[in-house]
Amino acid sequence: MFSTSMVGYPEALTDASYKGQILTLTYPLVGNYGVPPRDSENGVLRYFESDSIKVNGLIIYELCRSPSHWASYESLDEWLASEGVPGIYGIDTRRLVKKLRVKGVMRGTLKVCEEDEEPDLEKLLKEVKSVRDPNSMDLVAEVTIREPMFHGVRGGKKVVVIDCGVKYGILRSLFRRGIDVIRVPYDFSSKEIVEYKPYGVVISNGPGDPKKCVKTATCVKELVDEGVPIMGICLGTQILTLSMGGDTYKLRYGHRSQNQPALDLETGRCYITTQNHGFAADPDSIKETDLQVWFINANDSTVEAVKHRHGPAFGFQWHPEAEPGPLDTEFLFDEFLKLEGR
Repeated sequence: MFSTSMVGYPEALTDASYKGQILTLTYPLVGNYGVPPRDSENGVLRYFESDSIKVNGLIIYELCRSPSHWASYESLDEWLASEGVPGIYGIDTRRLVKKLRVKGVMRGTLKVCEEDEEPDLEKLLKEVKSVRDPNSMDLVAEVTIREPMFHGVRGGKKVVVIDCGVKYGILRSLFRRGIDVIRVPYDFSSKEIVEYKPYGVVISNGPGDPKKCVKTATCVKELVDEGVPIMGICLGTQILTLSMGGDTYKLRYGHRSQNQPALDLETGRCYITTQNHGFAADPDSIKETDLQVWFINANDSTVEAVKHRHGPAFGFQWHPEAEPGPLDTEFLFDEFLKLEGR
């Protein structure tokens, strides 16, 4: 399945939300600043969004084999090869993206050939028709952690992050606010989470269809009922919507860029946001729940954020940590930390 991106490639390639997809970068030259070292802070890599490459493949126009950057540790192709991820260059990626903009996300395959091997195009055309739709799989189960993990900064507040494929930028944003973080698997129960006595709970971003996260939605519903402060990010917002009785659907194109305009319906102010999601909340279904639409996308009017009408819970489809990208909405971390639980 193809997705497009214009963000920094170390961040994009390690973003778990791209699990099961072939990533297409539209910038003409990729790899010119190399790959940064694997420095860590509080048990989290500083320059990546997870511990490994999460995409199934990479498509670019031109590859830089001799990067130039003071912090470069290795080249892009060396990094891909070391993790066994295929890539291809010499492709007119902007032409490819034009097709994706017309047809929407499509299934695809990336064949690695030996130096003297010619690809069998007829065989590949047959194989691509049988490529399984990643959204039919429980992709979150492949990227969540297996056991709880504690990231301590000796802060005054403790927050549980339900790890559906959390971007490390989210954790770093919490660390900067002096928050101790406990990451738990996506299928953790509300009882297990409450035993940590957290100030609040963050439902992270992640890949695939939110309806596959049945246990997560059940857990979130119970946490909301108990009055625990909740913040959903990207997939986390879709799970929050499902937990409250709303519905979600697959977008034809998805929102994958650094310049998505999110309009606050309460203030009329528009924020520029970084987004990477292929599903959205159904606004009609929300009307019958305890949620209300908070933000919409100024381009296509899809739901961008929801909030609970009476309780301390809200969620949004974009990434306020946005590394790299606009930081217009990083204040939402502070708004979450102001919520008062019951």
